[in-house]
Amino acid sequence: MFLSKLDSLANAIKLVKDNQKFTEVEEVPISEAHKRVLAEDIMAFHDSPPFDKSSMDGYAVIAENTFGASQSAPKKFKIIDTIGAGDFSSKIVNSNEAIIIATGAPIPDGANAVLMKEYTTSDEDDLTIYSQVTPGENISPKSEDIEKGQKVLCKNTFIRYQEMGLIASAGYDTVKVFKKPRVKIIITGNELVEPTKEEIDKAKIINSNQFTTKAMVEDSGAIAEITHAGDTFGEVREAILEASLEFDVIITTGGTAISKGDVVLDALADLGEILFHGVAVRPGKPVGAGIVNGKMIFTLSGQPVASMSQFDMVVRKYLFEMQGRPFEFHLQKRVSELKVPSQLGRTDFIRAVADDECAKHVLNRGSGIIRSMVEANSYIIIDENDEGYQKDDIVDVVFFDSLLW
Repeated sequence: MFLSKLDSLANAIKLVKDNQKFTEVEEVPISEAHKRVLAEDIMAFHDSPPFDKSSMDGYAVIAENTFGASQSAPKKFKIIDTIGAGDFSSKIVNSNEAIIIATGAPIPDGANAVLMKEYTTSDEDDLTIYSQVTPGENISPKSEDIEKGQKVLCKNTFIRYQEMGLIASAGYDTVKVFKKPRVKIIITGNELVEPTKEEIDKAKIINSNQFTTKAMVEDSGAIAEITHAGDTFGEVREAILEASLEFDVIITTGGTAISKGDVVLDALADLGEILFHGVAVRPGKPVGAGIVNGKMIFTLSGQPVASMSQFDMVVRKYLFEMQGRPFEFHLQKRVSELKVPSQLGRTDFIRAVADDECAKHVLNRGSGIIRSMVEANSYIIIDENDEGYQKDDIVDVVFFDSLLW
């Protein structure tokens, strides 16, 4: 089955968005929450810090007692106690008294500042200071970072290492996150063989798509599993049906040409609904999508570069948003170093090399030339309403690194 009319990329994305599904919620130890998406608001169970604490090693003192101290006019204090990390003192600091204090230790009663050790000398309990401090100096006040009961993070927040520390400080040892989607990748093609250093039989080709597609799925925060199916209606239909009963998303590669009937689309039509097949883009025109047993299925090209571009166009956003994480292209403006031709009514994703100012397309960019994706670090995106760009025109660029989970 095939459709002769090409959809616009915008309409294809809308059709996918209209059928967006979301994963369920699971609770995981905070140690496993890195690069997950919060499925709950984080409310602080504790103040952080829970007390006024010293922000450096030194001496807890009454600031006003230090006024006027200098190298030429030192002042004398008496050391009455020592507070190490994780410890506290029950003694009260009075005039011209000091308590040795470690970074992070609670400020003792009576003291209102910490004098750095570097500005002092000591002889047993006798302390000489050569600098003054102001009230509150070198003290991190209670609740400076987090106040008990405060909402510190919102649902749908992506958990980076920074958020890990904040969640822990709020008192959570487990956290609710969206489950990672489980994706079944079905590789089709009788001509495919596994990587080998040996001579390859005539008409055979190494199956590289399985590795790139799996890696792209994982770079979208999901879990991938690969299977293979021959180029027969029965094998492909069975693989899709089985995957639809167990996995959240299905991706096929190969067998999506729009110039003739093809078993992948025939199987998809037999099992469910085709949302679109054939999009006015370059590369990757034969991309498709559909629904089987309520599960989204994306049909990508067997051509490696087309498959990668199709994934970035329509699949990556779906996987991100399944987990509550918004996804949009982060377009940046660059000066085109070369003329970039296109045609009205088609969206082009041109492999390019871009820096802080300029971008130029990779010259050798056929849909099967994997090396062109390695040489590139970005796409120049040409909208369907543009006929391309001239040298020195301003172009829209999206960097590959900005697409990653």
